[in-house]
Amino acid sequence: MERERDRQTVPSDRYDQEYFLTACEGYEEFASSEGKLLSRRLQSALALGGIGAGMRVLDVGCGRGEILRHCARMGAEAYGVDYAAVAVAMSRRALADDGGAAVCQADARRLPFADEAFDRVLLLDLVEHLYPWELDQALQEARRVLRRSGCLVVHTAPNLWYDRYAYPLVRAVRTVMGQGDRYPKNPRALVPANLQVHVNEQSALSLWRNLRRHRFRARVWLDTPPQKRQEGWFFRCVRAALFGLPPFRWFFEREVFAVAERVS
Repeated sequence: MERERDRQTVPSDRYDQEYFLTACEGYEEFASSEGKLLSRRLQSALALGGIGAGMRVLDVGCGRGEILRHCARMGAEAYGVDYAAVAVAMSRRALADDGGAAVCQADARRLPFADEAFDRVLLLDLVEHLYPWELDQALQEARRVLRRSGCLVVHTAPNLWYDRYAYPLVRAVRTVMGQGDRYPKNPRALVPANLQVHVNEQSALSLWRNLRRHRFRARVWLDTPPQKRQEGWFFRCVRAALFGLPPFRWFFEREVFAVAERVS
């Protein structure tokens, strides 16, 4: 049997301050507002939790701490954990003026909390950083600390089916248009830092299967960032079909969201 210490994991020092301030989702909004503003993606994911006053919320992989800050300001009792020491320090600085939130360094595979301690557990932009064996343990832990009436909120990007099936087509079309230098062969290289830290992208189907296997009842769906490109009518029509109609949208939508409940 493979020993846990022999299994692959992303070293925590890959997540340095430069990563959180130049590559990690929401870095532009964080830099411009010191965490007061959230990116569209993070705002959408947080809204799914229906977080309210008095709830106990756990943000696993809390990063810079802006999600915790918003949870605290909603009146929740917010807790954050992160694998990277840099993230813990950044979160504590972001929360210095806000009460009701606590941060500690911990692994998503071994959460330092009691069973059924939280009303909401957030896994936002974390799944793609966990090897499959780590994701299994993280979902087990999330289920363990989640109350029976609570819910798990997941966001992950990019959609694996986009990277695997749609991106090569997009790259080929853009190459013909003379824009191939903006589309590297490996889609992870679109954000170079992701070459080091993205290890387990999910499709909507694979995420649903993972959640079901760990005894969650989940609603999983796809979304994509707003497209602000100036294009002619032909490309606008093609884009509307690819992003709006099944089965095309299953491959071209970029983001995967899920809201899940424990199955007793």
